[in-house]
Amino acid sequence: MRLLLSLLLLSYLAAASLSAPTNQVRWCVKSDKEYRKCLDLVTKAPVFSCVKKDNSLACIEAIKEGEADAITLDGGDIYIAGLENYKLHPIIAEHYGDSSEGCYYAVAVVKKGSGFGIRDLRHKRSCHTGLKKSAGWNMPIGTLLQLGIMQWEGIDDSTIEDAVGKFFSSSCAPGAQRNSSLCRNCKGDCSRSHDEPYYDYGGAFQCLVDDAGDVAFVKHLTVPVEEKAKYELLCKDNSRAAIDDYEKCNLARVPAHAVVTRQDKDLANLIWDSLMGVQGFELFSSKAYAPDKNLMFKDSTKKLVLLPNNTDSVVYLGLQYMDIVRSLNKEITPSKSKAMTWCAVGHEETKKCDTWSLNSLAKKKDKIACESAPSVEECLKMIMRKEADAMAVDGGQVYVAGLCGLVPAMVEQYDKEKCSIPDADASSYYAVAVVKKGSGVTWANLRQKKSCHTGYGRNAGWNMPMGKIHNETRDCDFTKFFSSGCAPGAPAGSPFCSQCVGDGKDVDNTAKCKPSTEELYYGYAGAFRCLVEGAGDVAFIKHTIVEENSDGKAEGWAKDIKSSDYELICPEQSGSVPITEFESCHMGITPAHAVVTRPETRDDVVSVLLNQQSVFGRDVSNSIFTMFESKPYKNLLFKDSTKCLQEVPKGTDFKSFLKTNYMATMTSLRECGNTVTDLEKLCTFHTCQ
Repeated sequence: MRLLLSLLLLSYLAAASLSAPTNQVRWCVKSDKEYRKCLDLVTKAPVFSCVKKDNSLACIEAIKEGEADAITLDGGDIYIAGLENYKLHPIIAEHYGDSSEGCYYAVAVVKKGSGFGIRDLRHKRSCHTGLKKSAGWNMPIGTLLQLGIMQWEGIDDSTIEDAVGKFFSSSCAPGAQRNSSLCRNCKGDCSRSHDEPYYDYGGAFQCLVDDAGDVAFVKHLTVPVEEKAKYELLCKDNSRAAIDDYEKCNLARVPAHAVVTRQDKDLANLIWDSLMGVQGFELFSSKAYAPDKNLMFKDSTKKLVLLPNNTDSVVYLGLQYMDIVRSLNKEITPSKSKAMTWCAVGHEETKKCDTWSLNSLAKKKDKIACESAPSVEECLKMIMRKEADAMAVDGGQVYVAGLCGLVPAMVEQYDKEKCSIPDADASSYYAVAVVKKGSGVTWANLRQKKSCHTGYGRNAGWNMPMGKIHNETRDCDFTKFFSSGCAPGAPAGSPFCSQCVGDGKDVDNTAKCKPSTEELYYGYAGAFRCLVEGAGDVAFIKHTIVEENSDGKAEGWAKDIKSSDYELICPEQSGSVPITEFESCHMGITPAHAVVTRPETRDDVVSVLLNQQSVFGRDVSNSIFTMFESKPYKNLLFKDSTKCLQEVPKGTDFKSFLKTNYMATMTSLRECGNTVTDLEKLCTFHTCQ
């Protein structure tokens, strides 16, 4: 019996070692020709091995189960790979040359002289790269629905495949049901692999060439140079254009294909290093395997680009792409209850949000649900993924949210009189530099002092002062300017974490420098406390903070503070001035905090918040909960100085909301790569949308 158990254990360990090798990259391929290319690669780079599956989904499942490690996928498959069932991540993107910026155009190609426009496609024959692929399915079908050319009532009426099958007279859409009209014009088995001759870009174009279809939905680089004169593009305005006019005449601009794998940093590094180490083999050519094209990688690829750490499918594809894919899968359904999920940062914000949620139920108002995350950036990711709907952030965070495709829906108003004026100007506030009275600290001698910041990348606490300092010094290394400081959220090990204190209770001090209320020096009041308690020589905060936390207006650490013990220092003046002179002594005027959300949920978020503040707003009598109070804490969920929330005009993007001067400051500061947050890097890796 003991021998049998030993043999079983050895068998299990052997199987485990085979399923998860630590020194090999098992590439998943989908056809015999692709398998041949992969085997040829192995002869030049033995670090690779090959795993053959029937299609992309089978490869995705194999990677998830640890039977394979990597595959290059298009956007539609990247979306599927990122779903909860699989949790794969894009790690490396194809790049198609300087002009494409890591993106490509989805286009509709037709024969010159065939005499119809995009609005005449009903009952025509169509050629698709593959079911649920980007250029061949998601973008064209999504465009036809958005333009009202094709009708679909949703999954309760029919599947999207059925709707497309009824719209076109016949098609080749590899991967569709083989007995459907979507497979009728295919040349082979209609499989979503190179075993079907009309699969992928080259196959869909060949379908058009062979007169098996009237239109081919492909990428902009598909038509061979020598054939371009015979073909044209269909434009969304119902006109036609030459093949090379794809920048003006296209269906969408979408992210490049990308290599996906499991969420394993060591594996990702191995895949990247292995690909970079390939010598004597053309990764981006399929000529040796003609007529098949785009084997393992697209033949138009010029190079591979490593994606920032923690890139997921939602961030990589972008909200516009995700919106189209979700609509084709009918993930977005009309909300009848107008429930809204708020994202809270840290323990205390989550407690306040839970109280809000319970009171909204008691008042039988729109349901408020709560999710939490350790930082604003993680909350923004949750909103992008539809795991939450909204949160209030400062201008610097509105900037990052906007780069990620989110929009400002409502703005905090700090002037009570303007709450009754529907089109009142949005609030703003002054970013100021506060020092202790008599300290001798001035703007001119700030160098090598200790600094207190509301948070890394935040408005008054980071962007405004560091923007000023960068303009003066042209040096992006701010650790050379300040000796140390506390800027919660700064990179681990940074001198801007050394003066932070954490929560004051945690033995391991894991809360130190966290960008949440768990760090006592986080936020406006926290940065002021950092100055008060001697951890810094200057605090970069909002102009009202000293007044709000002194002269008996605050409890706890601030109850004995006198506002007269503090002064402002001015970038354009020597010396210091009283804190009341902020209008003439400040670093800049910054936009008020705003509620951000996804574009498609903007109207519901506005409706819910207007309803909520009618019950839990500042001036509502006998309310057991107030949205804009955080006692005994400060500025939880909203700033405590908020008098009301006002709607941001519909259609306002983040650039219009932040205005020209603020955008100029942010642009200047972006010259310093070390000040760009991880999320901003993810959202600006490509500019496809």
